[in-house]
Order: sequence, then structure tokens, then C-alpha cells
Amino acid sequence: MNDLSLAPVLPEIILLVAAIVVLMTDILVGDKRWLTWVGLLGVILAGVATYALAKQPAQEFQGMAISDGYTAFFRLIILAATALGLLVAMNWLDAHGEQQGEYNGLLLLAAIGMTLMAAATHLMLVFVALEVLSLSLYILAGFERERATSGEAALKYLLLGAFSTAFFLYGVALIYAATGAFDFAGIAQAASSDPTLFVGIALLIVGFGFKVAAVPFHMWTPDVYQGAPTPITAFMSVGAKAAGFAAFLRLFAGALSVERGAWMPAVALIAALTMTVGNLAALRQISLKRMLAYSSIAHAGYILVGLTAANASGIAAVLFYLFVYAFMNIGAFAVVIALERQGEGDALIDQARGLAQRHPLLAAAMAIFMFSLTGVPPLAGFFGKLYLFQAAVEANLTWLAIVGVINSAISAYYYLRVVVMMYMAEAEEPVTLAWRPVLALATGIAVLFIVIIGVYPGFWLALAQRGIEAVLG
Repeated sequence: MNDLSLAPVLPEIILLVAAIVVLMTDILVGDKRWLTWVGLLGVILAGVATYALAKQPAQEFQGMAISDGYTAFFRLIILAATALGLLVAMNWLDAHGEQQGEYNGLLLLAAIGMTLMAAATHLMLVFVALEVLSLSLYILAGFERERATSGEAALKYLLLGAFSTAFFLYGVALIYAATGAFDFAGIAQAASSDPTLFVGIALLIVGFGFKVAAVPFHMWTPDVYQGAPTPITAFMSVGAKAAGFAAFLRLFAGALSVERGAWMPAVALIAALTMTVGNLAALRQISLKRMLAYSSIAHAGYILVGLTAANASGIAAVLFYLFVYAFMNIGAFAVVIALERQGEGDALIDQARGLAQRHPLLAAAMAIFMFSLTGVPPLAGFFGKLYLFQAAVEANLTWLAIVGVINSAISAYYYLRVVVMMYMAEAEEPVTLAWRPVLALATGIAVLFIVIIGVYPGFWLALAQRGIEAVLG
């Protein structure tokens, strides 16, 4: 303990202090509207700390976590999602009369769990971080207490989350039984042909599969995404996925890379099923939130392509894609928040009818998000998919890349259907949209990054590549 250094977890400490300040200020101060800005200040300071740590050599924290280039990149993704999650909720909380302090505090606590999952090099810390983010998201999913669907979403998420956690813990126990280690380095050194190890790997795939919404562990996703408040859905669709993949990648592509021949076929099959089921189910949806929920499942499949490849190109492509996905998906949900009419439930795709005539800037932003999610060049989403599929080809998984390309073509139908509704259908009677300056700011930031990353993809890919040595060793 004399050598204890808190520097490797400084961003998490800053987020924790910000969460405590927000919660205590909520109790002591009458005006709550500025609590969001306190939370944003904490996120910005955590980002500054992340940048400072990224400029230094990798540092370990008690053999449980590490601050390296890989951790820094995932912290960047999660902090960006947290900042946008705070912004898109600001006016929504005012309009719905919800508590700003509880929302902002829980969001920051969830972000701590997510960043710790990215930094974790020990299975016990992965578990603790998983529970921190999960407990926060369970509460946030049921944040609209007067709405039955919100409570239903929280209950489903809690029950299925507890079920998946049991799988994860059994997997951890079996891996320890086979290798005698919880830390990733020890697991990597204790290569074994013990069947217990392979059963443990299978159980971990189930646990991680739930967190990233991979088929067949995706059942919770449409109902929870639809029932949860839309700002929460936007945040969890990016943050929980990034955190899950951060630990998934570091463990499987790093510590368990020797056993790749055992787990690769299963993950490849799950990737193909996830892309296909997510896209085919999204074709039938009339609710924008439910469509984006199935879309999120499909995108988990694309990301799993990079994990299956498990080479340098694949890992860098996963990091790049998750960064791009944060802006595409939260931006799309920000537009959904603007389209939602209080007291009328979910925004339907039909509510986008004639949006270009009524609100041309909002329609243009949504079109950019839909084109980028489809993978239309030169937007960032195109390069994200390109790098993932290239990595699959390099790993002799050409069939998986072909499945991905076919699924991208299928997804064009439901994404472009929204664009057609906005630009080619007759406008409905004028309605007042929940389009406020803060929401417009979040949407504008998302559009800006999608365009910039699309114009200069090489710069952002190079940032992702800097951290992959930490995983591949």
C-alpha cells in the first residue's frame, strides 16, 4: 500500500467526485437546472486527465487495472457518450418534471463503471465495474416512475441482467479453476487444454453477449430500449456496448488469444446471427426507438466481426467503429427526443413525415445519421464498416465480411425509409417539437464529428491503433 498510486484511475476519481457534488448540491440547492453543467465539468476534467495519462507510459493500479492507450481510447468514447447523454436529457428532464440530480449522478456513476471495465485487467474488477454500471442503468431505465413501460423496462433489465451475471460469474470461477489466475496476464500464461477452461470461455461469451446485445442474448434490448426514457436509451445504447466490448476484447483477443481456435467459430457465428436478426427485425418496426434498438443489435454484430478477426486491424477497427457509433446513435436518438410528443408515447417513423419542410436543419441532421448508420460514403459510418470488413478478410473470414456487406444493404431499407418520410412525404399539420438550444447543441456536435471523422478517417484510426499493442501484447 506504500506504493499506492491513484494516477491510473484519476479519471474515475474525478467522475466520482463530480457525482457526489451533483447529488449533494441537489439536496442543498433549490435551482437544479445547472446540475447538468456541473456533471459536464466533471466529464471535461476526466477527459483532461485521460489525455494527460495517455501522454505517459502505461501505469498499473494494484494489478487490477491499467491506464494505457487502449484504456484512454475507450475512456474517450465513454466520456463523449456521457457528455452527450447529459446534454440530450437537459430539456427532457425539465419538460417531464424529473429530478436532475438523481439523473446526472446516476449517469456519472454508470460512466465510472464503464471506464473501469475498459481499464480492468482482473476478472474481479470486471465484475465489480459491470455491477456498478448495471445497477445505475437499472434505476435509470425505470426513471419515469409514472409510466408503466419504464418500470417494465427496468424490471426486465434487472432480471435478465442478474441472469447473465450468474453466467459471467460461473465462467470466471471455471477459468480460475483451470488457470489458477484472475488477472489477464496470469490467464494468458497458464495456457491449458483443460475442458473446464473452454466451458468457462463459453459462459463468459454468454455474459458479455448480454451486455453488448448479441444474438441470442439480445431479448431484453428492444423492450428495454423502448420502455426506458429516450435520453437513457441513447446513453446505454453506446456506453454499455462500449464498456462490454472493451473488456470482451482485452480478455479474448489478449489473454485468451491462445485459445482463439476454440472460441472464434462461436463468436463468428454469433456475429453473423446478430447482424442478420437485428437488421431483419428492424425492417418491421414502426417505432423509431424500437427500430434503433434492433439497429443497435445489428451494429453489435458488425463490431463482433472485428473481435472475431482478433488481429491488429480488427481491434483498431472495433475502437474506431465504437467511437463513430457513439455520435451516430446518440445523434439519432437526440432527433427522436425532439420528435416525441409528451403524453403520446414513442415517436413513430410516420412522425418524421415532411420534417424537411417544417424543420430543415433537424431533417438534415437525421439524414446524416441515417446515411452514416447505413454506411454511405464519405460519412464516418462507411469507413467504420470498411475497416471491420477489411480486418475480416485479412483473417481469412471473407464469408463473414460478405455477410456484413449483405446486411449493410438490408439496413439501407429501414434507414432510408426515415429519409424518404422526411423529404418525400407530405407534411403533417404543424406541431411544436421539443427542439431546444441544448438539444440542438448535442445534435450539432454529433453531426460535426461524423463529418470530420468521415473526411479525415486516417487520423482517428491512427489514434485507435496506438492502443492495440496493449491488447495484443
